[in-house]
Amino acid sequence: MARIGIADTTFARVNMADFAIEVIKKNSKHEIERYTVPGFKDLPVACLRLFEDYNCDIVMAFGMAGAAQIDRQCAHEASTALQNVELKVKKHIIEVFVHMTESEDDKEIFEIAKNRAEKHALNTLELLKDKTALTPYAGQGRRQGKEHEGPVKL
Repeated sequence: MARIGIADTTFARVNMADFAIEVIKKNSKHEIERYTVPGFKDLPVACLRLFEDYNCDIVMAFGMAGAAQIDRQCAHEASTALQNVELKVKKHIIEVFVHMTESEDDKEIFEIAKNRAEKHALNTLELLKDKTALTPYAGQGRRQGKEHEGPVKL
């Protein structure tokens, strides 16, 4: 049984972690460690602590960027720092970010966030199985947050 870390923020306008936790509990017996921080830029430390202090095997990081340029910049900086944590610990962080610029409709933003959280929770479970568990889906245009695009056809 693996230990899955969940890092999320109070700044997010949708509680995406709850959707992911529901999927993980429904589809596995893995343990879950949750760590909630104020905002994006706090996620890298939360993820590092989930790995080092709580012995997580993989972590999901949930965040939501506002529509302002500074919000997009903070999301980018957080993403870069999350990649640095991944490289340091040699374990995956599944970044589950939603940007308020993805839609002007709150209902659609909610659906994007829910879909992205649920699909990435399933991806997380697959990555825990084996490094090739997702290989059958390579090149298939799979998306998280919206409908799959599908592969390019000639």
